[in-house]
Amino acid sequence: MTGSDRENIHRAAARAALAVPGVVALQPVLADRLALAASRVYEAVAAGTIGRQEAAGVHGEITSAGAWHLEVRCILAGDHRVVDLARRVREDVRTAVAAYLDQHGRAAPVNVMVTVTRIV
Repeated sequence: MTGSDRENIHRAAARAALAVPGVVALQPVLADRLALAASRVYEAVAAGTIGRQEAAGVHGEITSAGAWHLEVRCILAGDHRVVDLARRVREDVRTAVAAYLDQHGRAAPVNVMVTVTRIV
């Protein structure tokens, strides 16, 4: 799997999570991402490597069994039940990533863990 495939999976997961009513944003927000990007660039230059890019708030990896494990970090609106939103995010992200993998001939199990980092 190429780096662009991994990035596209992260983007599909981020779009699905942000489409859920009640999800305000994904964590880290822009200021956090800029600080993280600056530190990754510094580390990459110092180590002579290129840093890995991800969609904000989504981290994913392929397990040794070939399944995708995704973590989605969300900021939610306070006028919704957190457990209901987390379940919906988990299901919508799982569906979106599975559809992406199917479309590209790479069907695999998808596990999603949702972490609520803040309620506003």
